[in-house]
Amino acid sequence: MLTRIRNAIRTYRDGVDVPFSNLKEGIAQTLQREGYIDGYEVVEPGTTKAKLKLNLKYGPDGEDVILKIKSVSTPGRRVYKGFRELKPVIGGMGILVLSTSQGVMSDREAKKKKTGGEVLAEVF
Repeated sequence: MLTRIRNAIRTYRDGVDVPFSNLKEGIAQTLQREGYIDGYEVVEPGTTKAKLKLNLKYGPDGEDVILKIKSVSTPGRRVYKGFRELKPVIGGMGILVLSTSQGVMSDREAKKKKTGGEVLAEVF
């Protein structure tokens, strides 16, 4: 999902389609709440062909809102952080996307709820 977003931003596309999963929908919700994408919708929900359609966001002069998006945890190396270990990304200009026991959320939301989890991605 992150690679598809990265590639679509490089070519200045308006949107990108991603195969649906609940985790990807949680990441999309977090990116929308934090203002990195305009929105998303689920196409053909409840089927095996379900897709997540993301609407990418650009600045008023066409500059990228997402400058960098990278995966932190991998299947071979999981990264977990408690809420006390969460440091601001680029001085608070970016976010970490975490998978917690209370759902997928940004590092700012995790600090407010005092919960930690697996660090999925870094966005700025």
